[in-house]
Amino acid sequence: MARPLVALIGRPNVGKSTLFNRFLGNRFAITEDIPGTTRDRLYADVEWADHSFTIVDTGGLDLDTESGIPAAVRTQALVALDQADILLFLVDASSGLTPVDTDIASILRRTRKPLLLLINKVDNIKRELDASDFYQLGLPAVLTISAYHDRGVADALDWIVDHLPPASSEEDSQQSEEIRIAIVGRPNVGKSSLVNRLLKEERVIVSPTPGTTRDAIDTILEQGGRRFRLIDTAGIRRRGRIEAGAEQYSVFRALQALDRADIAILLLDATEGVADSDLHIASYVQQRTLGLITVMNKWDLIPRDAVAATDTLQHIRQRFDFAPYASVLLSSAATGFHVNHILEEAAHIWDQRQQRIPTAQLNAFVHDELQRHQFLRRGRLLKTLYATQVDINPPTFVFFLNDSSLIHFSYRRFIENELRRHFTFSATPLRLIFRGREDSSEAKSGPAGHGAASRH
Repeated sequence: MARPLVALIGRPNVGKSTLFNRFLGNRFAITEDIPGTTRDRLYADVEWADHSFTIVDTGGLDLDTESGIPAAVRTQALVALDQADILLFLVDASSGLTPVDTDIASILRRTRKPLLLLINKVDNIKRELDASDFYQLGLPAVLTISAYHDRGVADALDWIVDHLPPASSEEDSQQSEEIRIAIVGRPNVGKSSLVNRLLKEERVIVSPTPGTTRDAIDTILEQGGRRFRLIDTAGIRRRGRIEAGAEQYSVFRALQALDRADIAILLLDATEGVADSDLHIASYVQQRTLGLITVMNKWDLIPRDAVAATDTLQHIRQRFDFAPYASVLLSSAATGFHVNHILEEAAHIWDQRQQRIPTAQLNAFVHDELQRHQFLRRGRLLKTLYATQVDINPPTFVFFLNDSSLIHFSYRRFIENELRRHFTFSATPLRLIFRGREDSSEAKSGPAGHGAASRH
């Protein structure tokens, strides 16, 4: 069962993202003194007083705008309002009660859901007096807080816990394993369109304006008996072209999204081909030893031609030859062409990342294959003595050598290729750790040796 959903609602720039971050105890959403910095819905799980729930941060409600991104932001906020179990209505004591606050209160009151009015930025006695104006809204539950100074936040969390719906008999721990997928790419290649197509709903804002997505957006999707967490990220540009401020934070958030993913979907633009910046993004994925699916999006804009498709697939594989495990797909988020294949491939990669090779099989491989292909370097013979797998996701192996100082990149690549050939690791990167005789006693103790890993 899904966790209870708590939505933060309010007009622009009242401090919703600051409170969201305070609930989480870290800087998750972008906060900046510019109205409209948060555009999409941002989801994150919160644990408090032995209870779990999901908090959603929404863009500021602008009830007067009928078109453009502000209207889309409003739509996203209203969707969150409809889906939520509990509503937190945030207002700004420093600005006083506004007509927009009154209109929003009227909308929220009609939902008949548990509703808490949070009067934010109450930092001193004067602000306490200013806060009294908001009581005329007639809402039954009211707290004065300062999200920035962490005043009253614990009281708000206590109130949420007291109003959570009854727990389901099916615990979250009984859910199927979650496959975490970060969707990355250059600006305007169709990342949000792909998420919406996968979900079959307008979950995130889509606009032809590059940079519409600024935060990393989490969405849960269950399909084919699998549970996926899709993380839509802001477009990543080359470092020298990133503007300071909100865009800089967006790129930082995109890279952090990779840190909590198992697999990355790198979206390419069929109308532009493979750009150098696409390879740059792939290098971020490779550094984190993630599974990689390269998806050539907007394939509907290319004339249908079997030769063109074959040539394009071959070209992509050539450009990404440093990641031979990467899957390559042609797709169109606009039409749905091959979109379902993406999650099928992600599940296939996930299964490979969970594999564990028994030590006996691994050492039979070392004895039968590796010891027959010994390398000579600096006049000394490099031998692989034995090996063990110490971790999964990614599959991580420790190889014990007669002398680790003799290791060379070509030998690393040889072992990796042999592992792929003998075991089913064609679709995931592997993490290899090499130890000499002098390190054997330490490495035998297990995963503590990961710091010496060579990531491929």
